[in-house]
Amino acid sequence: MRETRGIMGMPIVVEIVDGTQTSVDAVFDYFTTVDERFSTYKTGSEISRINRRELSPGAYSDEMKEIFARAEMTTKDTGGYFSITTPDGLLDPSGLVKGWAIRNAAQLVEKAGYRDYFINAGGDIQSGGTDANGRDWTVGIRNPFARDEIVKVVRPRGRGVATSGSYIRGQHIYDPHKPGETIEDIISMTVIGPDIYEADRYATAAFAMGRNGIAFIEGLPGHEGYVIDARGIATMTSGFEQLTV
Repeated sequence: MRETRGIMGMPIVVEIVDGTQTSVDAVFDYFTTVDERFSTYKTGSEISRINRRELSPGAYSDEMKEIFARAEMTTKDTGGYFSITTPDGLLDPSGLVKGWAIRNAAQLVEKAGYRDYFINAGGDIQSGGTDANGRDWTVGIRNPFARDEIVKVVRPRGRGVATSGSYIRGQHIYDPHKPGETIEDIISMTVIGPDIYEADRYATAAFAMGRNGIAFIEGLPGHEGYVIDARGIATMTSGFEQLTV
């Protein structure tokens, strides 16, 4: 069972091998719930109400408290290269929420008794088991200069794959240490981590580091990375090639 829907401002693909419509609907319902709470584009969302100072910290939902705590931890883990505070002082946890939500959705699938699945939310991916043909799931890394071209194909084998970049959404990631400057030396940063939450949060931070981000990923146990710079030159971590097709 495979289906694509537009939620959270992006296409979300859910494939559950031997899954039912009910199992697929449950995943999409979860993403809809996350969007209603964390979308900075919905005026009635909890994060929008927090930014308007309509809610005190004591009134935050457990999910919001969890995300804020995880954001603080990620800021510390990355030497301050991750922040949910935008240059204009508002809170935008999108750089953390997507990977967190994908991982939670994958856990919903597994709790329902399914082991073979693939969830792709805006290019960030968590998979488990094998595809309908019994083969390892594969993930393509796009050429940011020619989006129809795949430059690398990886077999995550249960790991999460996240890509941060400026080639689709423009300059939406910034270096918290230099909030007035744009990141122009790299175009795309792909990170493979133990799961999609870990891959996603570190991909965002590594992109904010610019050219130094790939060295940061190299030093993270259990993580591999692949960066494409503004000249189209790719650099990968030492173990990345072992995950490629």
